[in-house]
Amino acid sequence: MTDKLKKAIAIATEKQGITNSIINLEHPEDNAFGDFSSNVALVYSKQLKVAPKVLAEKIIEELKKENIEEVSSVELAGPGFINIKIKDAYFVKGIADLAKQGETVGKITKDAGRKVMVEYTDPNPFKIFHIGHLMANTVGESLARITEFSGAEVIRACYQGDVGLHVAKTMWGIINFVKEHNPIPRDESTLVEKVSYMGKAYVYGNQFYETDAECKREITEINGLIYSKIFQSETFPIFKKEYDWGLKISLEYFDTVYKKLGTKFDKFYFESEVALDGVKIVKEFLAKGVFENSEGAIVFPGEKHGEHTRVFINSQGLPTYEAKELGLTMKKFGDFPGLSESIAVTANEQNAYFKVIIAAFGVMYPEIASKMKHLSHGILRPSSGKMSSRKGNVVSAEVLLEEFESLVEEKLKDRKFTTEEHDEVRRVVAVAALKFTILRQAIGGDIIYDPTKAVSFEGDSGPYLQYATVRANAVIAKAKEAGVSEAVVKTPEKVELLEKLLIRFPEIIERARLEYAPHHIVTYLVNLASEFNSYYANNQIVSTTDELSPYRVSLAKVFAQVMKNGLWVLGIKVPERM
Repeated sequence: MTDKLKKAIAIATEKQGITNSIINLEHPEDNAFGDFSSNVALVYSKQLKVAPKVLAEKIIEELKKENIEEVSSVELAGPGFINIKIKDAYFVKGIADLAKQGETVGKITKDAGRKVMVEYTDPNPFKIFHIGHLMANTVGESLARITEFSGAEVIRACYQGDVGLHVAKTMWGIINFVKEHNPIPRDESTLVEKVSYMGKAYVYGNQFYETDAECKREITEINGLIYSKIFQSETFPIFKKEYDWGLKISLEYFDTVYKKLGTKFDKFYFESEVALDGVKIVKEFLAKGVFENSEGAIVFPGEKHGEHTRVFINSQGLPTYEAKELGLTMKKFGDFPGLSESIAVTANEQNAYFKVIIAAFGVMYPEIASKMKHLSHGILRPSSGKMSSRKGNVVSAEVLLEEFESLVEEKLKDRKFTTEEHDEVRRVVAVAALKFTILRQAIGGDIIYDPTKAVSFEGDSGPYLQYATVRANAVIAKAKEAGVSEAVVKTPEKVELLEKLLIRFPEIIERARLEYAPHHIVTYLVNLASEFNSYYANNQIVSTTDELSPYRVSLAKVFAQVMKNGLWVLGIKVPERM
């Protein structure tokens, strides 16, 4: 309907002398003003040198001539808005169509035939998986699912730093821990104990790196030895046992977190496997004048391209993050020929870094640069302020999830579940609370979280959306027991806002995909759940005597499926009971 109305308004506008017009259609906040509203007359009135109201009236006149079957009225409002009301029969038919779609409700074909990679989370082995990584994982997983729901083939990728100064600091910490008679945890130790040991080693190494010149020299030397891994040098094995142990433990730990969050990656990349390619690219394009020598290092002169200069190979001859990113990007497009888009999700502190990377590709490989998209998120802030793994007061993913789970536990203590059901509900509700907290606002800003509000079963929260869905499923089960089958046969004389909101679901998915904005889905689901709860309170849905009951049950079933699909797109699972 949106496309149909836009086309009709564009034709009407063209008759007034405006060609290639851009038509915006919105849903008025107050349903009394209609189902669609356009500001096209306000946008183009100055160009035509006529009053907005005059232009709006002319466009309305042309729209009425079109006699669009589904439109019941077109009216002028305010300084020149055009409000359009749609016939109730359109929404009733829409509900019937959605009911037939079943589990595919809301899926669109906008990205059909496209192959899209989404790279996200990117935790560094040898360091803790902190709440910043939870942010990246939640945002990235949702974007991957939105893209998938839009018809694309999606490749989920994770890029991990298995070389670099952070590894050197951890290795130095482990080596010195062992010297101080604190051996590496035995195989029978728990994964948590092993990860904790490694985290302490990193903090220890970083402390001495920042305060002791001799220790800093030793760590720098270890960093060079670790980088020799890239060049397949024989010098690396001198502490290879500790390195291999740390990498193995890190990856095992990360997998446990991914399982809790519902993420399964298709491809893992490591800095060590792309760094050498990055060096080769830099040197190749150094000879072509894209990069320049500067004080023993090789830099990209970003000022020439509207950005800033960054080092790609440092004075020690080692590739920086920038050079490794070049190798990574080329490997992505090499591993997956025909990639239509490559999206990278990182913290917003890497914004400037990615601008330079894309600018460099714009010079070297413009066809690849045109397919690169960088999206950044802010920080999930606890009340104590910004965390720092260097200082040891990092909030780990595990700790935050446990905090949310303990709060959910309090809400479940009086409910009757089996042990297995209890554990499952506690976990999925805690994850829902966390993901909703992250996705409820536009990507990019910092978030100060309140766990108590986040786990509430009422109001703006993930558990509230889950609970509304569980309630609808209970209604459907009750209808089945009563022998009331859903059917759109006898329908109400007037539809309510619930029907109108349900019809908008595919439109919301499309907007979220086009704008890379999961928060549109969150806002929509909150409004939809609120409207269903109101409908539930004011209507007897299951009745063996009311001839409208089959329609209402059908409405409940469509609502439950839209909620389930919408929550899935956000990375949130719906439990069977709550």
